[in-house]
This record gives sequence, C-alpha cells and structure tokens, in this order.
Amino acid sequence: MMVLLAATSEWSGAAVFLGFGGLVVILAFLALLAKLMVVGNPSEMLVISGKRNVAGQGYRTLIGGRTLVIPIIEKVDRISLRNMQVGLEVRAQSGGGTMIPVTVTGVANVKVSSEPDVRGNAIERFLGQPATEMQRVARETLEGGLRAVIGKMTPEEIVEDRDKFVATVMKEVTDDFRKLGMVIDSVNIQNVHDEEQYLESISRKAAARVRASARQYEAERKSEADIKEAEAEALARQAQAERDAEAKEAEAMGRQKAEQARLSADKVIAESDNELRIRKAELAREAELKEAQTQEARAQAEEQRLVATEVKKALADRDVAKARAEGDAAKVLEEGKARAAAIELIGKSIQQHPDALKVMLTEMMPEVVREITKTVANVRLDNITVIDGGEGRAIAGGALGRARILSESLATVQSVLGIDLRNLTQNIAGNLTGDGGGKAPAQATPPPVPKETKPTK
Repeated sequence: MMVLLAATSEWSGAAVFLGFGGLVVILAFLALLAKLMVVGNPSEMLVISGKRNVAGQGYRTLIGGRTLVIPIIEKVDRISLRNMQVGLEVRAQSGGGTMIPVTVTGVANVKVSSEPDVRGNAIERFLGQPATEMQRVARETLEGGLRAVIGKMTPEEIVEDRDKFVATVMKEVTDDFRKLGMVIDSVNIQNVHDEEQYLESISRKAAARVRASARQYEAERKSEADIKEAEAEALARQAQAERDAEAKEAEAMGRQKAEQARLSADKVIAESDNELRIRKAELAREAELKEAQTQEARAQAEEQRLVATEVKKALADRDVAKARAEGDAAKVLEEGKARAAAIELIGKSIQQHPDALKVMLTEMMPEVVREITKTVANVRLDNITVIDGGEGRAIAGGALGRARILSESLATVQSVLGIDLRNLTQNIAGNLTGDGGGKAPAQATPPPVPKETKPTK
C-alpha cells in the first residue's frame, strides 16, 4: 500500500508538472503569435520589407487586415493615408502681356495615394520620413504649379474665373504628384491681390460697369415694364370690352332662351294638363269599367253562389229522398217479408185446422166493425123532413134507415169475407158443446161479388 501511494503521488506530481508546462507553452505560442502578427488600419499603409516577393520587390504592402511577419528577417513601417493640409502663398507675374505681380494665397489637401501603381513612389521617397517632409514637398510642388498657371493667365481671368484657375493648377501638378506617390484632394484659392492695385482698379471699373449695366438693365427693364404695363392695360381694356360685349350678347341670348324656355314650359304645362285631363277621363272610364266588371263579377258570384246553394240543396234533397226511399223500400221489403212469413204460417195453420181461418176472421171482426161504424158515424142525421104521400110509409122508412144501414153493413162483411157470421157462431157453439163432433167443418163459401150500392143520404 505504501508503494502504491508513493507511485500515485509521483504520477500526480508529474501530471501537474506536465499541465503547467503545457500551459506555459501555449501562452508562449500565443505571445509569439501576437509578436509575429501585424494588424493594419484602413487609414494607414503597412510596408513589410526584408523579403522579396514574386514581382522581385523587396517589400510588400498591406492596407487594412493582418499578416504574419518573420522576426529579424522582415521589418514593418507605417505610412499614413490621411489628408494633410498644406498652406499656399505664391507671388508671381501674371501673363497675358500685363506682367503685373500677383499674390495668390490658398489651402490644399493632399495625401499619399493608395493606388497600387502609384503608392510605390511614395514608399521610395517618404518611407521613414516625417509627415512634415511630405507636406513641404507637396507645398513646393503646388506653388510651382501656381506660378506656372499665373504666368499663363491675366489677372482678370484669375479673379473672374476661380474654378478655371483651380482646375488649371490641379491639371498642371497632377503628373508631378503621381511621381511623388501622392494625390490632390482639393485646392481652395482664398485671395488674389497685387501691390499696384491693378486688380482693385479693375474691380472698380468692373463695379462701375456692373453698376452702369445694372442701371441700364434697370432702365431697360423699367421701359419694358412700362411697355408691358401699357400693353397689359390695352389688353385689359380690350378684354374688358370683349367681356362686356360677350356679357351683353350672353344676356340677350339668356333672355331669348328664357323666353323660349317659358314658352316651352307653357306648352309642356298645357300638354301636361291636356294629358292629365285625358288620363283622368281614361281613369274614370277604367274605374267605371272596373266597377261594372266588379258588379258583374259580384252578380256572377252571387248567381254561382245561389246556383251552388240550390244545387247543394237539390243534391241534399235528392240524398234525403234517396235515403228515405231506400228506408221505405227496406221497410216495405221487411214488412213484405214479415207478411209473407205470416201468411205462410197462417196457410200452414189453415191446412192443419180449417176452422182457424174462420177464427182469425172472427178475431178481425171488431176492427172491421169499428171501421164500418166509422163510416156510419160520419153520417149525421140532424133534422129529417119526411114527406109522405099519405100512405104513412115515409115515416117507417126513416125510422128503419139506420137498421138498414147496419144490416147492409153486415151483408157487406159477409159478401167480402164470405163468412156467414150466424152459421159460424152456431158451428163454434156446437163444437164447444160436442154436437158437431165428427162432422166436417163447414167450408167457407166464396164471397159473392159485391154489388154496387148507393150510399144512403
């Protein structure tokens, strides 16, 4: 165990040592990398010299970005690409045959060119030089160009056309600045003057000419304004006259159109009134026709209603009569059936008992007598006047009238029914007492044909 712990301790110490050593190596590598790497800003140009490139140059350039530099072998220099302001003051004789000394002051902005074809000239001339040296060279170059341009132009041209003067100066020194590896951003001419006050006199003359021109221009403009005003007034009067004439013409035409419109309106109103009357008449006729049609429709409807009512009533009466007739027919049919059945039973009874017919007829006698007596009862004898021929027969005949009526009534029953009531009574009595036993019942004689009798008054 002690050996194992010792071995473990040794391994732990070795791991710590190795880790610390690795960290030191990494930090040393990062420090070396930071030392070897160079970062350039966009506003400066890095010149790494000491090693030839593919083009055979002993340096290489970098504007913005980063690159690795081999220590001892390569060296890094920086050239600023910012603008440098250069003051200018040049005294030279103007050209154009005047030979007047002119002093020009101004300011120019210059910088090292970043173009690949030009910046090598600046590296060759200004690498390791301070910025003041570049400013001095730029100023001397610009002043030389100003002297050359002043000697070609008259003072009037320099004063009157500053833009042309500046453009001519920049064109004059552009090639010289490219050779220096520099570029001109701008040139501003601040003042141009001379000791002999030539430019001042020129200015006074120019101002006088300007004032004279201004006065002349003002007079011309005033004259033109007066002329235009007069012309405008004339045109205005003419336009006013034309407008008045047009207004009068328009007024006359308006009155004419108004009169025509009034006449047209009256005509339209009259036609409208006429059409209105016609329309009213047509509407009245239509109303009358509609009323007549309505009355006719009402009459037809009433007629149809009455017809329908009568038809319905007739149909109802027909149905009632039909039902009543069917009921009566059914009743008659049933009664006939019942009578036929009764007659059939009576016939069978009569065949079995011959005297039964006589008994039945006897039972019917009270009803027959009542009916006969009804006829006798309807004959009233109030006051009978008997006229006798002297023989005394009329009184006896009147007294025996009712007895004769009863006797004739019984005879009528015997003739109708064919039954002799007296014999029938005797036979029935004999049967009841046993006298008629073993004798055949008397056959009913056929009823005699009734004779026509005259009713007694």
